[in-house]
Amino acid sequence: MLAVIVIMADKYLIIQTAFIGDVVLATGIAEKLHQYFPEAQIDFLLRKGNEGLLKDHPFIHTIIWDKKGGKYKNLYKLHLENRKQQYKKVINLQRFASTGLLTAFSNADETVGFSKNPFSWLFSRKIKHVFSTKNEAIIHEIDRNHSLIKHFTDDTAAKPKLYPSPLDYDAVKKYVTVPFICIAPSSVWFTKQYPQGKWISFIQKIPDNCTVYLLGANSDIGLCDAIQNQCNRSKVINLCGALNFLQSSALMQQAGMNYVNDSAPLHFASAVNAPVTAVYCSTIPAFGYGPLSTVSYIVETKENLTCRPCGIHGRKHCPLKHFNCANKIEDRQLLDALKDAE
Repeated sequence: MLAVIVIMADKYLIIQTAFIGDVVLATGIAEKLHQYFPEAQIDFLLRKGNEGLLKDHPFIHTIIWDKKGGKYKNLYKLHLENRKQQYKKVINLQRFASTGLLTAFSNADETVGFSKNPFSWLFSRKIKHVFSTKNEAIIHEIDRNHSLIKHFTDDTAAKPKLYPSPLDYDAVKKYVTVPFICIAPSSVWFTKQYPQGKWISFIQKIPDNCTVYLLGANSDIGLCDAIQNQCNRSKVINLCGALNFLQSSALMQQAGMNYVNDSAPLHFASAVNAPVTAVYCSTIPAFGYGPLSTVSYIVETKENLTCRPCGIHGRKHCPLKHFNCANKIEDRQLLDALKDAE
């Protein structure tokens, strides 16, 4: 009698339940895992609302954590599901307790995460999460993430990648028939957001033959309406809420230039290798969240402000009430990036 031996593919779980940009950067881990283990099943745990980033991804299975309607109830369901999957490795990029519990008790062959996680003492391996400063060599977030898997892959971090579908490109086809740039003017944090008046001043100096598409979520419609109305030019079009994550990425990929804050759209550009100019206000590129695109520029104040950076993350207001880290940036700095990219 002929015996049939079924060899099950190894399973890997990546956990990143933070914000949109963090999820995008975490896709670099999936790229490297797929490179080394092309037959493996790669699952990705993220929070509800971010799953659109990985829609139709060619080698990532998504697991959605819906924290609404009972965070701990859903946490327990995920715990049971994770144990059932019998993961070879669980790679936790998040530094909060809930994901630490999921990792520690996943029953995986190996669990690895950052030492800042309060349950990292239960992991098989814990790695220090290090921020560089403006006086040190920059450690990019993708390198910090990669430190969790380099002991079983290699020393080179993979770049993040998003995969817009043919339907996503079809959805933006009507916008790419003219020369255009994209601007994502909003940020969750006030001190990360280049001011509305500064965006308007810059847009008014862009060549007349160039269309400007304003990108953002539904919550950004008001800001972008105000920018559009005050620019006094017809070729400024507000697309806030009209495009999903991958459609926005598809449009950015075909733009002459993309202008962004230190926020999620910056990482969209990196993940589709779109030309990008990142405007830094209170934060600095040395924190390790800078652009990764082949064509990329960084714009920041040329003045040596002793108050900058005022924190690792953005703030709700300028602590010194002058916001010079943004207000001292000049229009020509943004325009120079557009000229260089031509």
